[in-house]
Amino acid sequence: MEEPLTGAMLIAGGLTLIVVGALIGALFNRTLINRRLTAADRTAETILGEATVRGEKIEKEYERKAEEEYKRQLGRAEKENQNLVDKFERELSKRREQIDKRERKLDSRRSALDRKLEDLEKREGGFEEREREIDDIRERLEKKQGAVEEIRTETKRRCEAISGLTQDEAKKLLLQNLEVDVRQDAAALVRRVEAETREVADKKARQLITLAIQRCAAEQVSESSVSVVQLPSDDLKGRIIGREGRNIRALEAATGCNFIVDDTPEAVVLSCFDPIRREIARQTLERLVSDGRIHPGRIEELVAKVERELNEHIRQTGEEAAFELGFADMHPELTKTMGRLKYRTSYGQNILSHSSEVARLCSYMAGELGADSAAAKRAGFLHDIGKALTHEMEGTHAALGADLCKKHNEAPGVVHSIAAHHNEIEPRTIIAVLVQAADAISSARPGARRETLENYVKRLRKLEELADGFDGVTKSYALQAGRELRIVVEPTEINDNEASLLARDISRKIEKEVQYPGQIKVTVCREVRATEYAK
Repeated sequence: MEEPLTGAMLIAGGLTLIVVGALIGALFNRTLINRRLTAADRTAETILGEATVRGEKIEKEYERKAEEEYKRQLGRAEKENQNLVDKFERELSKRREQIDKRERKLDSRRSALDRKLEDLEKREGGFEEREREIDDIRERLEKKQGAVEEIRTETKRRCEAISGLTQDEAKKLLLQNLEVDVRQDAAALVRRVEAETREVADKKARQLITLAIQRCAAEQVSESSVSVVQLPSDDLKGRIIGREGRNIRALEAATGCNFIVDDTPEAVVLSCFDPIRREIARQTLERLVSDGRIHPGRIEELVAKVERELNEHIRQTGEEAAFELGFADMHPELTKTMGRLKYRTSYGQNILSHSSEVARLCSYMAGELGADSAAAKRAGFLHDIGKALTHEMEGTHAALGADLCKKHNEAPGVVHSIAAHHNEIEPRTIIAVLVQAADAISSARPGARRETLENYVKRLRKLEELADGFDGVTKSYALQAGRELRIVVEPTEINDNEASLLARDISRKIEKEVQYPGQIKVTVCREVRATEYAK
């Protein structure tokens, strides 16, 4: 009977099985790992082979691209080099052409110099011959002069022997005999010289005034006491008047000017005796029309702004006029007052321009007479400064201007010239007289103070109508303020000879029917045109 298995035997058997199992598992794992390693080696070899092949392809591709880029750069460089060579050859050819031209010019100049040198050599030979001739003539003249001296000495000796007097005694006797005659002639000469002096002085004065006028040929523009503001359209007239006239009342109240809105197309007339207020009203209305906002509040705002700007403009204008004449030391109040004269006129003549013109005339005449031209110029510039104050103060403009200049420390001679330029006091200095003369010249010369605009327009219209009344006249134009009448005639009705007769007939009719200053030039224009059409 077999013995039963004990627990130790079971344990030993189990352990044996576990060990055997572990060994078998280890062998299996090792086999599996070896297989995987073998597969990994094969994979790595495959990848390495593919990478090597791909690297070789990439290397060849880059080598190909590098070779193509090298060839392209080489071609571009060769092209640029060829362009530079061509450009250099063109420049070289141009330089050669220029050098050839200069060489030709030098050759021509060398030839010209050679010709001139030959001419000079010929002239030099002629000069030598002339010098020899002159030397011969000089010798003959010296011989003749010696003979003349001998004859003079012999003549003098014979005269002394005949008269029994020496040369000095004869001179003394001759002077004694001539003394009485000389005294009588001297008295007559003095009277004649006095008369000629008066005549020459009068002529010199006329010449002096004429010279001063010629040197001071300033333009003058006729101005009026009204201003006209042009409107873009007549629709704005209603807006300017406003509802129940409130806008135009606000304008008149703020500016002190009359606004005349009538049937005149696209225009508003401003009327005021004060030119500065009229200028403020004109600028205000122009800005209102440009802005488009027209109401009492805006009107008051613009009037205040325009007044400030105009005062500044007046100050700058006075300073510019004074600086132009060289018065850098004039008191600011005087320059500001002179600036106001830009908006003051006398019979259409601007007072500031008139004052500058008088200043120059005084300076020119004082310089010709040897007087103080600087003081004369200053007195002429300030002589009408009182006209800027006549609207504000009582008194004549000469007295007001003299008081103002005296207040601001102007020289006594200048103040006296201002006060005396209208003979309100007797002029006591030459500068005062020159200011009177320059003032009269500037005011009375032709074109300074012109006729009214209405008479001016009527005269021009009458000239054109008079010319249009003649047969054969197509159109006539009055030019240069009526100093020239240009007439266009029909060439088929008026020939060249008849054109001259027509000009004379029109000028005669103008002399009979039209009153005008100076003279009027009548020009008849006849033009013949031949026209054909090419078909």
